[in-house]
Amino acid sequence: MNIDIDKMDLKELRDMRAKLERAINSYEDRKRREALVAVEEAARTHGFNLAELTGGKPRRSGTVAPKYANPEDPTMTWTGRGRKPRWVQDNLDSGKSMEDLLI
Repeated sequence: MNIDIDKMDLKELRDMRAKLERAINSYEDRKRREALVAVEEAARTHGFNLAELTGGKPRRSGTVAPKYANPEDPTMTWTGRGRKPRWVQDNLDSGKSMEDLLI
């Protein structure tokens, strides 16, 4: 494929530049993903995950078990993370402690 850029006008040159930049970015992204997969696989073969080797936080999956339950309605639970549910605050305001709400 021979392209004579000397015969192209400014719009054609800019269009070509945009296409080249997209192609380069796509190539770099693809190579980066391939490298990451290879590094993660190498870490796994040695008994580690990538986060352990790089000092990053390991990815967590799944849900967190509830830690607290409403004494008046045990189906209302809370993990202890995030904003306190209204029922927790109501129990605290009525004189109970967080230990009283533990499951």
